[in-house]
Amino acid sequence: MASRTEKPLSEVIEQRRDTPSFDGKPIPDADLKKILEAGLNMPSGFNLQPWRFVVVRTPELRRKLRAACFNQANVEEASVVIVACGDKDGWRSDMEEMIRMGQERGMTENYAESVRVIIPEIMASHPNLTAWLNRHVMIAFTAMMLMAETLGYDTASTEGFEADKVCLVLNLPISYEVVSLLGIGRLKGPDKYNGGRFSMQRTVFDGEYGKPMKL
Repeated sequence: MASRTEKPLSEVIEQRRDTPSFDGKPIPDADLKKILEAGLNMPSGFNLQPWRFVVVRTPELRRKLRAACFNQANVEEASVVIVACGDKDGWRSDMEEMIRMGQERGMTENYAESVRVIIPEIMASHPNLTAWLNRHVMIAFTAMMLMAETLGYDTASTEGFEADKVCLVLNLPISYEVVSLLGIGRLKGPDKYNGGRFSMQRTVFDGEYGKPMKL
């Protein structure tokens, strides 16, 4: 089944809501691949790409995930749930592959040698590795969410979960930090209300704190 005409990104950003209930109908593999690739193409520090995604499609696993997410029904109802994780130890196994890919695309030998020194120094003693992982994972996560919406699907981000239970359900390695879950499918029933957003004058500052941005 071919993907439908994509929605404009500006329309997606304005109209998107967290979907309260899904109809559970399957998503074509071609669309799912496009959604996943949108996230995998995002930038990351040193291009280390510390994200890991577990794609949950079977009803049995979604039911188990629901129990790990405080019984939120839309986790089980979604056609697909993408569990977004960050790998605390990924840099150890990924650094050389990142360098290899980079050198194929123009990375100099001097830069390659410098990152071989810099990356272990930074990552092995990072003061807040969880926060670093979360920042990068959420960049990729958001790209997937927006791509799903541009293809005409509905989405729900789930941050209410018990991480240890999610890890158990999915048999995740100990180095994985669960960041968020993305449910994707088709809306069933009424959509969530539009809760509104704060104005730019309230949350954006022009050059310095306290000087509202006026556009």
